[in-house]
Amino acid sequence: MRLLWLGVDNLAFGEAASAVVGMCRDGRPAYAVTPNVDHFVRTRTDTKLRAIYEHAGLVLADGMPVVWAARLLGRPLRAKVSGSDLLYELCGRAAAEGLRVFLLGGAPGVAEKAAEALRSRYAGLRIVGTHSPAIGADGTGTSDDAVARMVREARPHMVFVAFGSPKQELWMARNYRRLGAAVCIGVGASFDFAAGTQARAPRWMQRAGFEWLWRLLREPRRLWRRYLVDDLPFLWYVAREWLRPNRCRANQPQRTAEATS
Repeated sequence: MRLLWLGVDNLAFGEAASAVVGMCRDGRPAYAVTPNVDHFVRTRTDTKLRAIYEHAGLVLADGMPVVWAARLLGRPLRAKVSGSDLLYELCGRAAAEGLRVFLLGGAPGVAEKAAEALRSRYAGLRIVGTHSPAIGADGTGTSDDAVARMVREARPHMVFVAFGSPKQELWMARNYRRLGAAVCIGVGASFDFAAGTQARAPRWMQRAGFEWLWRLLREPRRLWRRYLVDDLPFLWYVAREWLRPNRCRANQPQRTAEATS
């Protein structure tokens, strides 16, 4: 389904998790992204980043504001599918189905703590590696070759990538083919939530669409500009689309399974 300028896979939460598992079973390298409001605003002008989203194997809407915008535009999404929720659901399915998992990213030591917590929560979960490389703003690191080799040798089915956006999307698009038959999923701050180094918003705030406010109140100096300035154009883009006379016309984008590097 076309939402503004991005194609989005309109799946319920369980269907999205099943799609990732299916991609793992398919045995071909791929990556999945979960665009939220900030991602939509960035891809409006950043054509390289937009191409990365358009060529992803799976694009899942993250955040209630995106769900509300889709509903307003007459293209309702079946569910919000965030990377943080997918981490738990997919680890549960990986434990049940014998799939191997790799945790890549987070601050030093956080991925290891997250791995311990996830193993405790899901009996039999096979986390075959963790690593927290330094990644630049352009999504590259000085040790990318070594990281790709480390992941490939661990032979995971799923690689959860937690560099933050847009670094994780840039990194995945550039490197996913080098990781063997693995599916990469961008999960942002999910390792911190799993490890307990950051508290996620209460469920009622998530359902009410105020998760962004929770994060802003906890990290105002880092996030005030993103939420209160940079992301405001999203409201204008949605309003402009809503005023178009042909806004309800179906528009099904075609996305390929591979991204350009």
